[in-house]
Amino acid sequence: MKKLLFTAIIIIPFLNVNAQEIGELAPDKKPEVFPNNALGLDIIFSEGGFGFGGFYRRQFSQVVTAFADFSFSEAKNEREFEYYDYYTNQTYTVGKKNRVFLIPVNFGIQYRLFENVISDNLRPYINAGVGPSLVLTTPYEKEFFNAFGASRLKVASGGYIGLGANFGLDKSSLAGINVRYYVIQFFDKGVESLSGKFQKTLGGLFLTINIGMMY
Repeated sequence: MKKLLFTAIIIIPFLNVNAQEIGELAPDKKPEVFPNNALGLDIIFSEGGFGFGGFYRRQFSQVVTAFADFSFSEAKNEREFEYYDYYTNQTYTVGKKNRVFLIPVNFGIQYRLFENVISDNLRPYINAGVGPSLVLTTPYEKEFFNAFGASRLKVASGGYIGLGANFGLDKSSLAGINVRYYVIQFFDKGVESLSGKFQKTLGGLFLTINIGMMY
């Protein structure tokens, strides 16, 4: 969790935002009208590491937007313990049997908050999505890329709730941040990340940076 907060603090200043306008009370003027469609990429940070994804959004009103998104990231068991081998100059995870990768596909709704209170330069929202999740496992004993040749795929159900914001007044580009809490549930005993220990539920907090275009 501390890693995610630190990452957010570092990244937010680099987004295309006029800091003097963020959080100011909206002046008495006609609200900005943004394009109805958005398409872009997600850069994802979690306790499991770095990931990436994509999204499509369709705005139906000034406050309601439907979306579809997907992502690819690694998941780790909270009981994993890494140690450094000075003889081989490599890091190992004690008892690890499989690497676990999450590929959730979600469909949901985004609802804008404080539309008439905060300047359009900062557009906070809540969102929630549900959908199928593909979970890919690869043997830890094999080299990272070669291990995908012995991968196994499972299907689970999942979803998330989130809180985020879009920044700036540019009507052609989109920049934003979204903190999400994922839950992915298996229909069987789950996946074996650590030897002999199966996980039936995966997920956790994910920090997502959104970069895209509006049209």
